Amino acid sequence: MTKAEARQYSPLALAFVGDAVYEQLVRDELILSANMPVRKLHSLTVQKVCAEYQAAAVRTLIDKGVLSEEEQDIFRRGRNAGGVSAPKHSTVADYRAATGLECLFGYLHLIGETGRIEELYKNIRELLPDSAE
Repeated sequence: MTKAEARQYSPLALAFVGDAVYEQLVRDELILSANMPVRKLHSLTVQKVCAEYQAAAVRTLIDKGVLSEEEQDIFRRGRNAGGVSAPKHSTVADYRAATGLECLFGYLHLIGETGRIEELYKNIRELLPDSAE
């Protein structure tokens, strides 16, 4: 898919796809790190896919200058999308930032930028200590 075609999708549709892409990366990382009970895998996954963690991740990427201008634009589209309401356990700001990150991952997935997705995820895991979970 071209960038222009991917930009035609709503930010929330991109976030819908990006949520699955991001969670798959987390699950792959966890299963490859150790053979552990499914309950533990699920618990660790939830810690890394929650809005608070994703918000911290994207803020770290932005603060460290990892995102290109185009990527920041896609993130902002997701963050500023209407119709987003945060669950009780998250702040609106964190939930919107997480939606922006998912939008970016969805966009990159649709345009076939698998290498960039992996690079961004690697940066998140290197820049954001596990203690932030």
